[in-house]
Amino acid sequence: MVNVKTSEEVKKIAEASRIVALVLRELSNSVKAGMSTEDINIMAEDMLKKYGAKPAFKGYRGYPASICVSINDEIVHGIPSPQRIIQDGDIVSLDFGVQMQGFFGDAAVTVPVGRVSVKAEHLLKTTKESLFLAVKEAKVGNRLFDISSAVQECAESNGFSVVRDFVGHGIGRALHEDPQIPNYGQRGKGIKLEKGMVFAIEPMINEGDYRIKIDADGWTARTADGSLSAHFEHTIVVDYEHGIVLSQVN
Repeated sequence: MVNVKTSEEVKKIAEASRIVALVLRELSNSVKAGMSTEDINIMAEDMLKKYGAKPAFKGYRGYPASICVSINDEIVHGIPSPQRIIQDGDIVSLDFGVQMQGFFGDAAVTVPVGRVSVKAEHLLKTTKESLFLAVKEAKVGNRLFDISSAVQECAESNGFSVVRDFVGHGIGRALHEDPQIPNYGQRGKGIKLEKGMVFAIEPMINEGDYRIKIDADGWTARTADGSLSAHFEHTIVVDYEHGIVLSQVN
């Protein structure tokens, strides 16, 4: 069942999401060649203490860290490690969530490190654009798969593919709530959107084929063909003209 949030609930989700955005902005500006992915996790945890929030991911189904850091062909759920060193030319996905006052916020960004390839730049631009287009579709009276189709159309028109094994989701008192929001689908299908529904929309787009494989750690998902992957995500609330992004700061 999809829960429509009250205005007070939306405010609390917005506060959690604001902290996510602040942390991701600082991390995005700090990522550089020579850092380990564990360095990023330590920074995220230090900032959580400053903001008085709890990590949403740490301990979730046994996940061992506060942030997911995925590099190049890693799609999502990369576990931070002191041995995983970021290199010039990498693209680094930062997926982060917090819990505050009983409500969750969740967002992700993929950042280029140093000089990246033209194809990587195009992939990042397309994935970010697909998220923007999806948020525009999150309006009252539309159908759920209007969001999904917006991502798919943007990705495939640019020669990329959308990951099918992972989806966006509702969010609120739990990190993952109904509905599941695929990044592909047919317009006009799915539930009718209502004001106050809160979603985490998260395009995951691959340079090559959409298929994935999971590493031996049981978490890290990467492209089956070794191609690059990018991931952007916002927590949004459905409104009349378009979705309103809760997980961004000016």
